[in-house]
Amino acid sequence: MENDYLEELDRAHLVHPVASWSEQERRGSTVLESGSGAYLRDKEGHEYLDGFSGLWCVNIGYGHQSVVEAATRQMQRLPYATGYFHYASEPSILFAEAIARRTPGDLNHVYFTLGGSDAVDSAVRFIRYYHSVTGAQQRKHFIALERGYHGSTSTGSGLTALPVFHDNFDGPSSFQHYIPSPYPYRNPIGPDPDAIITESVRTLRAAIERLGAENVAAFFCEPIQGSGGIIVPPKGWLKAIHGVCREYGVLMVVDEVITGFGRTGPLFALEEEDVVPDLMTMAKGLTSGYAPLGAVVMSERVYRGIADNAPEGKPIGHGFTYSGHPVSCAVGLEVLRIYEEGGLLANGRQVGAHFQQRLAELADHPLVGEVRGRGLLGALELVTDKVNKTKPAASLDLAGRLLTMAKERGLIFRAFADDILGFAPPLCCTHEDIDLLIDRLSATLDAALAQPDIQKALHRPLGSVPAA
Repeated sequence: MENDYLEELDRAHLVHPVASWSEQERRGSTVLESGSGAYLRDKEGHEYLDGFSGLWCVNIGYGHQSVVEAATRQMQRLPYATGYFHYASEPSILFAEAIARRTPGDLNHVYFTLGGSDAVDSAVRFIRYYHSVTGAQQRKHFIALERGYHGSTSTGSGLTALPVFHDNFDGPSSFQHYIPSPYPYRNPIGPDPDAIITESVRTLRAAIERLGAENVAAFFCEPIQGSGGIIVPPKGWLKAIHGVCREYGVLMVVDEVITGFGRTGPLFALEEEDVVPDLMTMAKGLTSGYAPLGAVVMSERVYRGIADNAPEGKPIGHGFTYSGHPVSCAVGLEVLRIYEEGGLLANGRQVGAHFQQRLAELADHPLVGEVRGRGLLGALELVTDKVNKTKPAASLDLAGRLLTMAKERGLIFRAFADDILGFAPPLCCTHEDIDLLIDRLSATLDAALAQPDIQKALHRPLGSVPAA
């Protein structure tokens, strides 16, 4: 079908997620047509290095035929099976067991959703139910981190602490609260790791005590904050926060939707902190984006608390039509095999180290205030004054312009609203792919630096030489 016709239909009918609808009508879409490995091709034949794995999700890369074959076999055999009425399918059973075997500690019980947002909503509902049937009905309050992201559903968007998900949506709700992000680069107390951990512990304790520990249901966090700007807490932060939750009897939920499945090196980012939360949420890399699927994994404590205390014979009223969808679970099983037997987890760890090394080379660029990340997850924070960490003026639209200029050079990444560039290349990348990504990114930064208005906005110490 002709690209112009598709763009016309897109403008007329397709509502895009997290976009200005009026801008979408004006500019239209880049219609993607095919993908292979770490590369995408659009309908006009342009090729792009996908430095963001779709939406942090295509961890194994594009074009794995064995995943297509796994989905095809399952569709031919049994395209749908309900999980209601005590039915199940082989893929959903096997995938639940496979996940439970790989999650830490006693996280043994898996509820499948369609993605990360409804996994968060499901976790909230299970937590409310757990407290209600175990005699703590008053535990209604939830605490999360500023700059955190936990989806955009009615409940999850309130745990998310990014303004665009609240504006004109009447969020957050009165039972949702935040403590400051660890955010080493812009932490008011400075970048010292021990001080940041101490301050986070203090503020979480203060929030719990202000609300009353007996009233707090759970604390939600990401091991590394994703959509908030790829904020990497100091090592030991997650473990310290886990200790506070244990101290006050508050359930801890670790959201691994972005960080799971090799994105930071290990299968799950929390493995590096030796933390076993009460619940985990996951999606994205769970199927590498080849089919919709998310999951909530519950500890024995939470699962048994619900199973053993629910009214005898009464259903627990939470469920989705597509929970444990057999095709998605068949895809997930094959993707998991590729991570492990196919060597992509090992490749991701090796290439992730190279990515961090090459990305760090951009720290001296005049427009870069900080480089940060872990594994195949990274960010550049843009500034116009490196000494004072001055953010670019909104009128400059620096991140947005860099996004466009990078696309012209065959590179896709993420431009966050507050002038942070995000990167999450696929685990299938080679060292050469990473080198190409950095080369194109460096060329994009230099091209932006040559723009007169960006030159004018840039603060340089006395005696410095303007960039060419």
